[in-house]
Amino acid sequence: MAAASTPARADALRFDLLLQGGYLIDPAHGRSGLLDIAVAGGRVAAVDAHLPADTAQQVIDVTGMYVVPGLVDIHVHCHVFSENFSGCIVADGQSWRAGVTTMVDAGTAGPLDFGRFKERVIDKSRTRILAFINIADHGMGAGEQDPAHMLPDLCAGVCRAFKEIVGVKTAHYWTRQPWDEQHPPWASVDRAVQAGELCQMPVMVDFWPRPPERSYEELILQRLRPGDIHTHVFAQQHPIILDDGRLNPALVAARQRGVRFDVGHGAGSFWFRNGVRALEQGFPPDSLSTDLHTGNAATGLVTSILEVCNKYLNMGMGLDEVIQRATTVPAHLIGRSELGQLGVGAAADIAVLRLVQGQFGFFDCGRAKITGDRKLEVQLTYQGGQLMYDASGLTMPRWQEAPPAYWVCR
Repeated sequence: MAAASTPARADALRFDLLLQGGYLIDPAHGRSGLLDIAVAGGRVAAVDAHLPADTAQQVIDVTGMYVVPGLVDIHVHCHVFSENFSGCIVADGQSWRAGVTTMVDAGTAGPLDFGRFKERVIDKSRTRILAFINIADHGMGAGEQDPAHMLPDLCAGVCRAFKEIVGVKTAHYWTRQPWDEQHPPWASVDRAVQAGELCQMPVMVDFWPRPPERSYEELILQRLRPGDIHTHVFAQQHPIILDDGRLNPALVAARQRGVRFDVGHGAGSFWFRNGVRALEQGFPPDSLSTDLHTGNAATGLVTSILEVCNKYLNMGMGLDEVIQRATTVPAHLIGRSELGQLGVGAAADIAVLRLVQGQFGFFDCGRAKITGDRKLEVQLTYQGGQLMYDASGLTMPRWQEAPPAYWVCR
């Protein structure tokens, strides 16, 4: 499946790239079928059946593969210059090999160090990086335990000042110590929501329930607003499944009022005993994400969003729905509906995937597993129409047929 040769007539070329013969899944536009996709000037230029090969500078045969929007992972930690958290990953080293073109840092940076994060990481990354900003002024670390460092006005002002910010994050607050005057149960959540109100952005919540003063049901039914996101939804500490095995009805009620639920797999936040039983009872997560950091990427607990996709594929979720919850839905949750889709005019962020059949095992954060017979593997990733990853030389000629420049020592 090598790249086709360049058409002879340059004046006939309309496209820079044509991916031909693949099965296109574009949930944002309700497309799922055998469709070609053409790229020009870094954007999707045409989507149709049987686009002529002689209209493109480069034609790639992707027959038997799935062509999907670049994946959108809305929970990662990639602020490598954080003084408070040393486990951040380098986005460009993790993204394209997993079909990811957009990563959203989930609160590693706070309002006082977001400018440095933007200058040193976001602006220098080729992967698109967006961010939830931590309600704590210096982001992840000791400030998350001290309400004196949680300043809604400051946080909201920084959110409004940077186009890369998509919302506010609250996490890790007061999970064990006794409540006192300086540490009331809802301080972090309430101040994050206040900041979200001020800047009109969603809040992502990493939460540890401590009933009766701080219950999970109160979080999702009263404290969070429509559009706010509970991440780590299938973590062990949340009462997703009741003692009798039924889904907690509070989740359905919360979803009906507009609260959204994100996987945020991480090193300790995804358990099949919650996720599988919830899915079987009609409660899938809204978005699939990783909570990627070196502590889980290095150990195999979760290496990419594609691995989370594969777990859900083998838990019984359909392929089109898996793609939707890794592209269109997370893009919508962060208010960036121009991402995660392949409409004409959209940025040509594209992943080409192969569905491999076999016998595979997938494990959760409790070191328990499921087995399955399929998994997705990335073949190609394009960001803005530029090839960023080619797993097997799909775009390359055989060496014997390489162009003249190949044979010259440079």
